[in-house]
Amino acid sequence: MQPGTMHDLPIYISVTFGVAVFTCLAFFIASTTHKLRTILLLSVWMTITAILAAKSFFLDLEAIPPRIMLVVLPSFIVIGYLFISRTGRRFLDKLDLKMLTLLSIIRIPVELVLYWLFLQKAVPELMTFAGRNFDILAGITAPVIWFLCFKGKTVTHKRLWIGWHIISLLLLLNIVIHAILSAPSPFQQLAFDQPNIAIFYFPYIWLPTIVVPLVFLSHLASIRKGFK
Repeated sequence: MQPGTMHDLPIYISVTFGVAVFTCLAFFIASTTHKLRTILLLSVWMTITAILAAKSFFLDLEAIPPRIMLVVLPSFIVIGYLFISRTGRRFLDKLDLKMLTLLSIIRIPVELVLYWLFLQKAVPELMTFAGRNFDILAGITAPVIWFLCFKGKTVTHKRLWIGWHIISLLLLLNIVIHAILSAPSPFQQLAFDQPNIAIFYFPYIWLPTIVVPLVFLSHLASIRKGFK
């Protein structure tokens, strides 16, 4: 099984995606007190995944488990460690909730990129706001929630704020599930006519390995703090 190609994509797609990725990183780094350590770890991880994508490591689509999972799962294992370990929980407790909320703004350019990739036959329509992906709503409403729910660093409308994070997390899970099921692999269930191939290539490998985990963590950390 061989995926389609990603040659000759318009440059504005990659540029927009790059801006979204580094904006996501900027928001997350701004939220933590361990900035240098966070920058180092994320830089190493981004470099590893970029090199693997550039060397076509993920294009062996018959491999079991799918090779893409070898770089997706570690991010979520780290997130799990943050929640179960004492050191991890201390890290989470010090995150700036305002920055974690604003981080979701990057979902607007990401959704535009997904739509443009669909037009280039690199992802299926169901992964866009023209299909089954409503994740852009979280990006549009993020600055509104930030404005309504924060006074200084204090959350003033906690129920609204927690509710928004829960709904936004569900929106994220929706597109993640569709992305997994539409990616060419032995487990593909959707979009056989136009599968999700973009994530196998640089720089779009950073969507499942950097952007999604950071957005996912921003919601879980905020919900945890909101219920404390």
